[in-house]
Amino acid sequence: MIPAEFDYTAPDTLDAVFAALADGGEDAKLLAGGHSLLPLMKLRLAFPSLLVDLRRVPGLSGVTRSNGDFRIGAMTPHAVLEHTGELGLVARVAGTIADPQVRHRGTIGGSLAHGDPASDLPAAMLVTEARMTLRSAGGAERTVAADDLFVDYLTTAVGEGEVMTEVAVPALDGWGFGYAKFNRRAEDWAMVAACAVVQAQDGVCRDVRVGLTNMASRPLRAEAVEDALRGQPLEADAIARAAELAAEGTDPPGDLNATPDYKRHLARVMTRRALAEAAGTEPGR
Repeated sequence: MIPAEFDYTAPDTLDAVFAALADGGEDAKLLAGGHSLLPLMKLRLAFPSLLVDLRRVPGLSGVTRSNGDFRIGAMTPHAVLEHTGELGLVARVAGTIADPQVRHRGTIGGSLAHGDPASDLPAAMLVTEARMTLRSAGGAERTVAADDLFVDYLTTAVGEGEVMTEVAVPALDGWGFGYAKFNRRAEDWAMVAACAVVQAQDGVCRDVRVGLTNMASRPLRAEAVEDALRGQPLEADAIARAAELAAEGTDPPGDLNATPDYKRHLARVMTRRALAEAAGTEPGR
């Protein structure tokens, strides 16, 4: 379908972006890579009167390391994340997003601000305990933890007139990571996905975090799994027992691909695979 009529501007400074947003009012929308917003516009599910493109604003892309964090510009494409191996889990997850064309245009900030619980990166932000920097007019700036960013379906803590400028991801040196995703075709959204990071000491799980994709109206931490595995030997049996708890506290939506019960089954299987990979007991798939 063809989107409804809209105006377009591509400012070259953040100040000009804020001015454009103010002029456009509540019907103005930011445009990053466009792979979340434009399909909604084509389906006539979104009707912005003004698109404010961030592509010309300097300083919003790239990956650097500082004080134990990777600082990722919000306009950094998924393809850059995919090929920055030191990002660990984030690189692994980014490499599974859709296809190369989408990964070269879609951006980390656009994906996170969109807040789709079926997107790949939000759960990875939860388990790495990433932090997002939000800027607004007049130089005001605030930092939001990943756990506070995702509020509900397609709803985030990014306020009206705010722009996500940076994502800080802790390096997690010495942690193992794993990712398991189930979909019909490689470029499809995940029916269910699980990501895990594990910190081991002498074969025992010192700490663990597990994130679930498409198991509720927002990405989730599988806290029951984490509690069950923490302090246990990182062996196949212990991992399998903990993974059986993956569906606790979830509310997966049924759709044409899978019923809620099947998604709960997938969550247990994907969690076991991700944990086994993170613990080094099973290679990644």
